[in-house]
Amino acid sequence: MVREMLVTLWLLILYIVYTGSYTPYDVATGLIVSAAVGIPASRILVSDEGKLLDARRYIHLFYYALKYMTIIEFKAHMDVVKRVFNMRINPGIVKIPVYAKSRYGRLLIAVSITNTPGTVVVDERDGWFYINWIDVTSVKPEEARQAISAEFEDYAFKIFE
Repeated sequence: MVREMLVTLWLLILYIVYTGSYTPYDVATGLIVSAAVGIPASRILVSDEGKLLDARRYIHLFYYALKYMTIIEFKAHMDVVKRVFNMRINPGIVKIPVYAKSRYGRLLIAVSITNTPGTVVVDERDGWFYINWIDVTSVKPEEARQAISAEFEDYAFKIFE
């Protein structure tokens, strides 16, 4: 029951943040929708209740979201803007190893790479990501991993492993 309550609470918080309103009507509506989705989905979303109660994971998740949305995204956007104006691109597809074992960890890494301008995960196969990269600086898998996804993977381990 703890799992269902925590997933419902997280969905309610996301609902309130997304709508930007916390009137009694919106909170009640959000609670009903969050419970309707959270209770059945909690069995799929959460496999280990002990991990769900670990506060350090939430701190790492918050710090990652803050850093990703501000610093990493801004730098990547500015790099792509610069490349649009000076046309210095060296596009290609690189193969990088992924060491995260959990589904959610790999998903966090893949989504972070894809949402970062200049990189898109094309495929995931047998512990490797194939990434379309706007400026291939190295085709060596480990060097490309360091440039593209090492920081994302560090957070994936802290949050999900």
